[in-house]
Amino acid sequence: MDGMLSVSRRSKSICMIGLLLLMAWLPGCLEGESDPPLYDGETSTVTMEIVHAESTTDASLIYTIVIELYHTQAPIHADNLRKHAQAGMYDNVTFHRIIDDFMIQGGDFENNDGTGGYAAQWYGYCDGEAMDSAAECGSQTLYTLPDEADNGLRHLPCMVSMAKTGQPNTGGSQFFIMPDDISEHTWLNGAHTVFGQVISGCEHVTTLSEVETDNYDRPIIPVTIISATVSA
Repeated sequence: MDGMLSVSRRSKSICMIGLLLLMAWLPGCLEGESDPPLYDGETSTVTMEIVHAESTTDASLIYTIVIELYHTQAPIHADNLRKHAQAGMYDNVTFHRIIDDFMIQGGDFENNDGTGGYAAQWYGYCDGEAMDSAAECGSQTLYTLPDEADNGLRHLPCMVSMAKTGQPNTGGSQFFIMPDDISEHTWLNGAHTVFGQVISGCEHVTTLSEVETDNYDRPIIPVTIISATVSA
């Protein structure tokens, strides 16, 4: 394993120039124009209920974790996860990649296998490239996040960080959480954006990081977020 948390690359389609020109003549109809502002608090919390079972209805045990988001140190990443959770995008989404003594990774609401996911709204980047407007990007499925990795936060136990491709500014919806039995993943500092911490239930992250997986680090029995609820 190369030590980098990645999102699989997908083929990217480009909208027809004529369509973009038409959209430019329709004020108020461009994606991103009506996006709400960033959350203005210093922190907020997201509570996730997680099961390790063949189906959510068969689960006999629910693991509850509470994530504190750091809106001051990583305002865009924290806002992004908060808005995805508010919209219910993480409900019934799996942790598709789990590595013992390393992390659990999930959040691909698009394909649920690590190949998809995108930003909650327009944050100025399209597939890793800075653009002036959402109209230039052409599709919300290409929305990505600007890196905020140099914020002083480190990949310590129970911290939450953003997965991305090998290129800058390509985070979308996938995130990963460190268990409480590691020391520090120093090689990820400054490369991936840490934007939160599990403040309750991190022992459950550790338990889930130890489930049986296949040769592709996918859990044999699914690990699924059944709900993600936001509170101030």
